[in-house]
Amino acid sequence: MTKIEIENVNHPGKVERVDAAMYETMKQAILTVLPAKAPGLTVGEVQSAVPAHLPEELYPGGAKAGWWMKAVQLDLEAKGVIEREKTKPLRLHRA
Repeated sequence: MTKIEIENVNHPGKVERVDAAMYETMKQAILTVLPAKAPGLTVGEVQSAVPAHLPEELYPGGAKAGWWMKAVQLDLEAKGVIEREKTKPLRLHRA
């Protein structure tokens, strides 16, 4: 199993190693559903939309999709690929 290092926008400098295939698949799903600009989608809307873009062999029945969505979201924010808007509830869009 190939690993990839991910960051967390809420904990700068902290790095976790996770499964690269799970990460890349979730990253593509998130970037597919997120709009390019504001107003974006709420985290709940992203979580609802993402499972339709995930392969059954990696995420059987959507298993663990919630955890992976959040982990990849925070990593993409740390890397500046996606941005959060200063709204309540929190909304996301591609950078």
